[in-house]
Amino acid sequence: MPELSAVPLPPAHSRSASIARRALLAAVTIALAAILGYLYLKTEGADFKHQNEVLAALRELKEIDSRWDVDILRAHTELAPPEAAPPDHGATVARILRDLTATGAALGSPVLARGLPELGAAFSQKAEMLDRFRKANAAARRALAQLVTSDTEIAGLVRGLWRDFRERERLVAAESATVQLIAESQRYYFNPAEERRKLIETILADLREAAPRLPPALRAGLARVDARARELLDAKPGEQELFTRLAFMTAGPRVDSLTAAFSRELEAMLLEQEFYRSYLVAYSGALLVLIGYLAARLIASYRLINAANEELERRVIERTRELSEALTQLKESEAQLIQSEKMSSLGQMVAGVAHEINTPLAYAKNSLGSVGGRLQDLTRLAAETEKLLELLRSGAANPQELAEQFGLTESLIAQLRAHHALEELQALVKDGLHGIGQISEIVGNLKNFSRLDRSKVAAFNVNEGLDSTLAIARHELKHHAVKKNYGNVPAITCSPSQINQVFLNLINNAAQAMGPGLGEIRITTRREGAGHVAVEVADNGKGIPPEVLPKIFDPFFTTKEVGKGTGLGLSIVYKIVEQHGGKISVDSTVGVGTRFTVVLPLQPPASAPAAA
Repeated sequence: MPELSAVPLPPAHSRSASIARRALLAAVTIALAAILGYLYLKTEGADFKHQNEVLAALRELKEIDSRWDVDILRAHTELAPPEAAPPDHGATVARILRDLTATGAALGSPVLARGLPELGAAFSQKAEMLDRFRKANAAARRALAQLVTSDTEIAGLVRGLWRDFRERERLVAAESATVQLIAESQRYYFNPAEERRKLIETILADLREAAPRLPPALRAGLARVDARARELLDAKPGEQELFTRLAFMTAGPRVDSLTAAFSRELEAMLLEQEFYRSYLVAYSGALLVLIGYLAARLIASYRLINAANEELERRVIERTRELSEALTQLKESEAQLIQSEKMSSLGQMVAGVAHEINTPLAYAKNSLGSVGGRLQDLTRLAAETEKLLELLRSGAANPQELAEQFGLTESLIAQLRAHHALEELQALVKDGLHGIGQISEIVGNLKNFSRLDRSKVAAFNVNEGLDSTLAIARHELKHHAVKKNYGNVPAITCSPSQINQVFLNLINNAAQAMGPGLGEIRITTRREGAGHVAVEVADNGKGIPPEVLPKIFDPFFTTKEVGKGTGLGLSIVYKIVEQHGGKISVDSTVGVGTRFTVVLPLQPPASAPAAA
């Protein structure tokens, strides 16, 4: 049996040293991993979602406070009541504060924990005082409105008593005092100074003193005027005091302070993370040095990849710059074309309005010219009559001279009667007033069309908007018949000037589609379901060919001659309707006509633009 060779075993101390080294290596590895984990945890990204929610909520609170300030200033400075009651943001403020409290607790923010209770108390106090101010303002505005209507009432009473009441100077004095009282009351509404209040009370005292010597009907009217003025004097001081107190409310500044403090807290946290991030970078570099060859290979590979990435990034940057320049040029060209389209539409509208104004202006001009001619005869008659009266007053006039003057005056009167001068003057004045009334109507239609005196987003009746648009486009439609079939549709919330621009474009297109001959445009409005309104503009023109119909809403597409259209009209119409959350469709048959249908929601989507 062969002899087995013995395998030498390592010495016991060598095994112990190997185990110790392995244990030390394991301990070092664990320590390095623990340090790396600690640094990683310290540099972990902040919860920006919750922090952005906090900043967004604070901005919303600031916006609500600003809206409150705007509502307060508008209510304090405007006589007319608002078209709609201002929204109540109390529930929104309460919800925002609850969300902020919950988010602040989740973040563990000391700034929010300290500042939110004071902010909530400030908003609650301002909301309560705002409610009181609105009630006081409504009472003052109502009293002033009733007082202003007293002018017509007192004037009517004075005219009714003028013939039967002999002491007419008392009637005149009462009416004048009433007019002065109303004027001073309006000034007092905007500037409730003590001296103006005393002046109003003095006028009221004079009216009460004069009332017993006036007829009962006028005395009762003056009593109503007195009561309304008293209501204004009682309501305005309280409203002014609340307005002054609201001006010094600290809700808005507290929001700004809390926002700034929270931003500083967030910045400090980011700085701390950046501090640990620098340590992590240095530590990672040390680890990379320790891993030796593998780290060198990785660095070499990284350099190759980085070089390729830099080349790719350079190409991407160059291409992006070229695309940005092309996009900028395209936007500039589009803006210039849109401006050209707007100026073209404005030129057509101005030409039509000027034509419509010239005719009634001619009425007024001719009437005033004729009146000027007749005034010479009346002036001569007045002068000769004055001479006759002077001779009669003297008492020692020569009878022959008196007879000649009397005859001359009588001759002038006979000539005026023969020519019906007074009747002619009345007719001329009536014609002039008629012309001025037509001009006023045209200007009113233009104002309603543009809606420049309204807020950009407001309640809008499409029937009224169509009537205003038809009045503005009257010159374009003078050779065509317009048939209106308006339904009982509710008001929609929109940008009135933009929707009127849609109507004007569709109506002008319909008129141009029918050419110079006599045509018919049919305009129909109706409810479309529970939440929409539909407007149809149809014509019996030449129609749109099927191959052209899919392109009519494309930007820059036009079938007009060069220089007569930009191809942006229907594109702008489509964009406006789409931004309001609506739809536009077209149905056309060649040789029969075209019908555009616009469907608009009663309430636009939240993303719809408010600006015109």
